[in-house]
Amino acid sequence: MLAGDAPNVRRARRLRQTMSLPEVLLWQALEQRPGGVKFRRQQAAGPYVLDFYCHEARLAIEVDGAAHGTARRFDRDAARDSYFTERGIRTLRFPASLVLDDVEAVAATIVLEAQRGTPLRPFGPPPLAGED
Repeated sequence: MLAGDAPNVRRARRLRQTMSLPEVLLWQALEQRPGGVKFRRQQAAGPYVLDFYCHEARLAIEVDGAAHGTARRFDRDAARDSYFTERGIRTLRFPASLVLDDVEAVAATIVLEAQRGTPLRPFGPPPLAGED
């Protein structure tokens, strides 16, 4: 199980109360345990808080708003993703605009990935040579 330090646990609790609209819409789809898959929202994990997490699949889901398009934020997101990859946790990132446009399709993609248990890169840079 992922564990966060005490300040991150408190931060996760606060974030559950102030989720963005795309996060709320996605949570409404995921909290119903689609396909029998259980998700947690705003999960404290080490020095981070994940938007959503499926423990059984070791899958993190991040909803990225406009701020994630900057070079500085891209570097921080890459470091964060690397942190989780080193711990055997895969990360799926979805633009907030896509969640707003078609939350059902995003939720279905997430559930399929959680059930399949293989890496999926629906967005972001293509894999590097040698990566699947």
